[in-house]
Amino acid sequence: MIHTKLCDLLGIRYPILQGGMAWIADAQLAAAVSNAGGLGLIAAGNAPADWVREQIQLAKTLTTKPFGVNIMLMSPHSAEIAKVVIEEKVPVVSTGAGDPTPYMSAWLDSGIQVIPVIPSVAIAKRVAKKGATAVVAEGGEAGGHVGDLTTMALIPQVADAVDIPVIAAGGIGDGRGIAAAFMLGAEGVQIGTRFLVAKECGIHQNYKDKVLKAKDRDTMATGKRLGHPVRSLKTPFSRHFASKEYDSSVTNEELEALGAGALKLAVQGDEQNGCFMAGQIAGLVTREQTAAEMIQEMFAETEASLKAANSFLTE
Repeated sequence: MIHTKLCDLLGIRYPILQGGMAWIADAQLAAAVSNAGGLGLIAAGNAPADWVREQIQLAKTLTTKPFGVNIMLMSPHSAEIAKVVIEEKVPVVSTGAGDPTPYMSAWLDSGIQVIPVIPSVAIAKRVAKKGATAVVAEGGEAGGHVGDLTTMALIPQVADAVDIPVIAAGGIGDGRGIAAAFMLGAEGVQIGTRFLVAKECGIHQNYKDKVLKAKDRDTMATGKRLGHPVRSLKTPFSRHFASKEYDSSVTNEELEALGAGALKLAVQGDEQNGCFMAGQIAGLVTREQTAAEMIQEMFAETEASLKAANSFLTE
């Protein structure tokens, strides 16, 4: 059985976190992942604080296992949600799209484990000094908001730079990817794209079908001009957005407005106007399963991959 320091820190059986996917990762999905032995995350995204509180309270009725909340710090509701997680005694908070350090002392003083998602060594060092429990080092292969560095390049550099557990994310969707992450120095993984087709994931079937049909080159990153690129499946919306991104007559404000609400439309199944966020690993996702089936299968594959690695060694 695979067991790392991360399992002990978070009280989980398998060293795996479910990605905090806005408008997707709700209490149902988070509880399913936690019940399966991983750490499920409720994604606050741009949702109001009352909705996040409702989802936390619902998750408590669906699982007795640890779960967390992912806070997107660029949300106008982030300061209020930062207080909600303390009031609701959420065990773990992960953060993205912003600087978590103004909130970290309050969270840590409340006994919350803090796990920021980071795209670089410098930011990993900064949050580690502030007391982060672990960091999610996410490569540009991931779906949603992404950085420049690849997972292969990022993970070992972050692992060398900090003395807290590193969780690898981006381009990981099976046991081979998990085994590779361990070899790069990670003590756990975060997976989002594969959980899109979990039976407990409540997105529209159109979204799931697009992930299931995706091939290796079926994602693209747009929005770099705006400073926060997003990886999604190639669709009428993403191609249209890309064309406008390189049109000098389109202002940044117009470009931002074009993308507003597009993920929520995808979650609702709008194939023309939705932004169907997914990572490059989508080509490996071929069937719907329960969250438990996914996790058990991936870690069985991980063990097999690690054992098979000995075959490459000779005396």
